[in-house]
Amino acid sequence: MARAKKKTAETEGPVEPTIEGYVPRLQEIYKSAVAPELQKRFQYKSAMQVPRLVKVTLNVGLGEATQNPKLLDAAAEEIARMTGQKPIIQKAKKAIANFRLRENQRIGVTVTLRRARMWEFLDRLVNVALPRVRDFRGISPRAFDGRGNYTLGLREQIIFPEVDYDKVEKIRGLNVTIVTTAETDEEGLALLTGLGMPFRT
Repeated sequence: MARAKKKTAETEGPVEPTIEGYVPRLQEIYKSAVAPELQKRFQYKSAMQVPRLVKVTLNVGLGEATQNPKLLDAAAEEIARMTGQKPIIQKAKKAIANFRLRENQRIGVTVTLRRARMWEFLDRLVNVALPRVRDFRGISPRAFDGRGNYTLGLREQIIFPEVDYDKVEKIRGLNVTIVTTAETDEEGLALLTGLGMPFRT
């Protein structure tokens, strides 16, 4: 049991400090407006049935890091600035000769956000980062996985104001996966729309 808890802690990163009584702005909006609206729209009998956020995961794959390991360190630093949490370095599970990939070689960066940091990151993503995308016309409503979870691909990390453009060595993309308790894509779409995600119509 102790080993399982230790592994979970290592996977999810350090435990975040909390301020007693503090509620992120977007979480307050969810509780006061979004959840009641969802319960009314889908006619849930219990408040526990209302879809909610579980976690937000950021992933950056860097195949070129096999030739230039410094790119991975730079990506990890940028992700830490974006999220306020130290990311985990992903390693190759097996060697692939055609890609010059060795087993256990560092090839990516990932971080999982929960609770307050999850809400704060999503708030910044919706209201600060996405509006900075060039020629932004909204995000696709078709990127759900069939179980109410949504994955968003971003082409440039510089849309986040926490990233110092002058110190960026290379423009790189990342994937943001939003995991919810919604059972259908329709419910997931309604949840994220209520939280301000700018879906194309």
